[in-house]
Amino acid sequence: MITKKAMLASAALLLLGGWSLAQAAGQGSPSIDPRPIDASPALAALDPTIRAKADALFGDADAVGETRALLVLRDGAPIYERYGPGFDRNSKLISWSMAKSITAVLTGFLVADGQLSLDAPAPVAAWQRTGDPRGPITLRHLLHMASGLEHVETGDPVWKGDTIQMLFGTGAGDMAAFAEAKPAAAKPGEVFNYSSATSVILADILADTLTPSQNPDARRAAMRDFIQGRLIEPLGMTSLTPEFDAHGTMIGGSIMHATARDYAKFGEFLRNHGVAGGQRLLPETWMKFMLTPSADDPGYGGHIWLNRRRPPGADAALWPDRGPNDLFACIGHQGQYIIVSPSQRVTIVRLGITKDDQFPALRRHLADLTAAL
Repeated sequence: MITKKAMLASAALLLLGGWSLAQAAGQGSPSIDPRPIDASPALAALDPTIRAKADALFGDADAVGETRALLVLRDGAPIYERYGPGFDRNSKLISWSMAKSITAVLTGFLVADGQLSLDAPAPVAAWQRTGDPRGPITLRHLLHMASGLEHVETGDPVWKGDTIQMLFGTGAGDMAAFAEAKPAAAKPGEVFNYSSATSVILADILADTLTPSQNPDARRAAMRDFIQGRLIEPLGMTSLTPEFDAHGTMIGGSIMHATARDYAKFGEFLRNHGVAGGQRLLPETWMKFMLTPSADDPGYGGHIWLNRRRPPGADAALWPDRGPNDLFACIGHQGQYIIVSPSQRVTIVRLGITKDDQFPALRRHLADLTAAL
């Protein structure tokens, strides 16, 4: 008989070992031409140094892992685009935690609409009892990963962490209820604690704001319609596919799918500070909030990573000693990146499979590439 622990261990291996939902759905057929795609005349004139730095992300697989897609845009136009064997411009690849930044933008739309408030107590029913220490938690606290909730992103062993339990274990049926039930371990705003469960709470708040129904189908439909009208259609991100749990809550911290080109469109939207197609879709004030260092970790803003020094002992996220101060990124498990460097007028998307011990080398290669640009 397969035990529950064995099932969770298998799920953890799938999550941490490189097998993605996109592959399970049939993405990555080996019949796809892996050669670079000359999508722009700029590719032919690309500086050899830049091309060499970009190609190194494919050629140095022993050091950085498997790169499945690399796309570089300058001023919104592709100057480099290449895919690994079995992948092409139409391959939808998993976001992992890059989804958190998409969730932050969706939250910004509802704050701009006046339906949510950044600094009012978050509308979570489980926290509303008189005297509940979770009652003062705000959207700002959640977006800064400073809710104070007792969330453990990764456990030891791995299946004891909140992420595995929430995605594949006891919390899978209603991920938000699992996340929201955690007790307070600190005061809101007191401690930075990176947590995918926090982003699912935000996704639950979004769904509750969009529809009063607790019917899973109604919740999914409301969120899909909202994303379609406010993000997919205006940005042309037609491949973007969010995933939902059994209760109809978007898995806003870790599981969305899109092509490299559509992830790049999201990066360009951020680079242009919420403007797409000449129209402002997201207020400048929200972009400023997302890109302002949080009080407890200067390397993190509003659900997005900043090219700033992190507190002593914290793992590096980007490369503040080398890159521009205004560089920022959506970063996902196993080396998913949407890197945006406004002062360089550049957006970079890297998707692939990188192991934990390969991350320093991957960051060096990405820093080399941004420096060459």
